[in-house]
Amino acid sequence: MKKIKIISVVILMFAGITAWPQTMHLSLDSCRALAISNNKDLKISAEKIKAAEYSKKSAFTKYFPAISATGAYLRNEKEISILNESQKSALNNIGTNLSNSLGQTLAPIVQGILTQHPELGALIGQFPAVDLATPLNGLGASITDAFRTDTRNMYGGLISLKQPLYMGGKIMAYNKITRYAEQLAKMNHDANLEEVILLTDQAYWQVVSLVNKKELAEDYLGLLKKMESDIDKMIETGVATKADGLSVKVKANEAEMTLTQVEDGLTLSRMLLCQICGIPLDADIKLEDETARSLQEDDTAAEPYEINAAIDNRTEIKQLTLASNIYDQKVKIARSEYLPNLAFTGNYLFTNPALVNGFEKKMRGMWNFGVVLNVPLCNWGGGVWKTKAAKSEAVISKLQLQDAREKIELQINQTSFKVNEARKKQNMAKKNLEKAEENLRYATLGFEEGVIAPSNTLEAHTAWLKANSEYIDAQIEVKMTKLYLDKALGRLIY
Repeated sequence: MKKIKIISVVILMFAGITAWPQTMHLSLDSCRALAISNNKDLKISAEKIKAAEYSKKSAFTKYFPAISATGAYLRNEKEISILNESQKSALNNIGTNLSNSLGQTLAPIVQGILTQHPELGALIGQFPAVDLATPLNGLGASITDAFRTDTRNMYGGLISLKQPLYMGGKIMAYNKITRYAEQLAKMNHDANLEEVILLTDQAYWQVVSLVNKKELAEDYLGLLKKMESDIDKMIETGVATKADGLSVKVKANEAEMTLTQVEDGLTLSRMLLCQICGIPLDADIKLEDETARSLQEDDTAAEPYEINAAIDNRTEIKQLTLASNIYDQKVKIARSEYLPNLAFTGNYLFTNPALVNGFEKKMRGMWNFGVVLNVPLCNWGGGVWKTKAAKSEAVISKLQLQDAREKIELQINQTSFKVNEARKKQNMAKKNLEKAEENLRYATLGFEEGVIAPSNTLEAHTAWLKANSEYIDAQIEVKMTKLYLDKALGRLIY
């Protein structure tokens, strides 16, 4: 992977400088690097890894205390009144009321005294009258003002701290789920990477195969053109018939059509490879393995493997294992809904008007600390059924994991057999090609000497074309089956 990344960087830097030169020479590794660098699915899965990492960090913060601050302002139409209207009126007129009450009580007594002692009336008249009602009314009014709350404009705030002590295990379960989710996102990225590599290799070898088949079709057409020229001369000398000439011409026309089809297929295959690599579809590319006259035969044996280790190394198994772990944690989360929750709490509350020293037009506050315990008593079995549903999902995930292991084991064995079968097919195709080439050589010599009929020579040409085509397909199949085996063993990107 380091090699691929280095190649990717070098190619992209070179591409940025040269702005896609007229001919791009690409190897299999460079095609992989370009495809990995430009694939949108890989970029999306990389962003999903980042999102999963952020979610994991967010879940970890649930272990720490939550601190919040709240502020409020209220404008009230009326202020809160401690005294009612009759009490306010009594206090405001306390002097007048007291004077009237005393006057009504003392007037008969004073009148009786003055009647018995008239001299006292003259003596009292010498002193000025004293008014006690006004100061007493003022005192009552001041008492009324002292009881005003002035709560039409109210300010308040709260700073709160809450530290979870026991939440039924849900915080720990959430943290484990986010860790598994991050690993699952990485596994998905690896799975996408495997698919990109597989698609790139398929497109690459498809182009190489068609390049070789194009050269083969050109050689075949050249042989038929030469034979067509020879048969025309033989017709002129009376050695061959016009029917023989027409047969050769028909085969030549068929060869031209085949060559056209191969060229069209090659053009489309190059465009597909360019699209996978993220370069312009009309870019002129030349692949490293198409420069050879024929494909290099792959005789290397597949690396040995241990079936259980190979199964454990598969991305799908890792994904299903993580999914099973996530469902196990979901069971704990569902169970936590009917378990008690305990938290430590601390608050600082402040208001204006303040309430700690009467109603003061000041900002004053107080703090408090404590613990909060929440115990679910009855939710009519909802939490129990939810837990059982989560347990069933966990069982399903484990069964899916077991089923996947069995299918992957079968897939590995099938792919291994296909590798051996492809290698045998390659050896057989090689022998058939050797025989077809020898047969074509004898047929060509015999045709030139006039001892072999043109129809037999055409059959030899057709057999040679078929043998070559089958040999090319067999070589590509060996390479692809080994690639499929590496994917089945989970070592395609390692």
